[in-house]
Amino acid sequence: MHILLIEDDREAAGYLLKGLNESGHSVDHAADGEEGLQLALAGGYEVIIVDRMLPGRDGLTVIKMLRADGDQTPALVLSALGEVDDRVTGLQAGGDDYLVKPYAFSELLARLAALARRKRAEECESRLQLADLVMDLNAHRVTRAARVIRLQAREYRLLNYLLRHREQVVTRTMLLEQVWDYHFDPQTNVVDVHISRLRTKIDRGFATPLLHTIRGVGYKLGEAP
Repeated sequence: MHILLIEDDREAAGYLLKGLNESGHSVDHAADGEEGLQLALAGGYEVIIVDRMLPGRDGLTVIKMLRADGDQTPALVLSALGEVDDRVTGLQAGGDDYLVKPYAFSELLARLAALARRKRAEECESRLQLADLVMDLNAHRVTRAARVIRLQAREYRLLNYLLRHREQVVTRTMLLEQVWDYHFDPQTNVVDVHISRLRTKIDRGFATPLLHTIRGVGYKLGEAP
């Protein structure tokens, strides 16, 4: 996992960095809340470990600001404050888990793994992806290499079907039935027209084409024909 550790205590941070690296994780470290917030906002982390008491911005404020910015990266709060009210406050601030110091390192690893699994499960439900082409189902938005691609309703439905069957060859008949709800051949080139428009939008300007015509069979959305 790629983890962000926000911890100001040098000894505690060193202990965690050593243990996490030895466990096969990649870890970036911030020694205060402000630096941690900036790193977190830059993105790319699977889990954030944040100490509750930090110089600059405290850990709960960092989490609140991330959530306000729309960042839902799982956050594990570390704190010596272990009363029920303290844990509730940490979770209400947007923390996904709360671990009281002192703790067993094996428990911390188990909690991180659980948070990462939860995130991956949620992402599978909320987005479809092939390479750098992403369909965010919640936001109803499509991007490729972070560039927003604007699709008409039928194009969006067509891409949704192709993404759900990525790396598979789909026939013209399958598309007519599943995207247009036709259970007969309308004797038009409606599929070909929409495929052409979609290919222009998702492939033009990018080095690697993703939408391929399989001659005599149908179409395939994949990294290779």
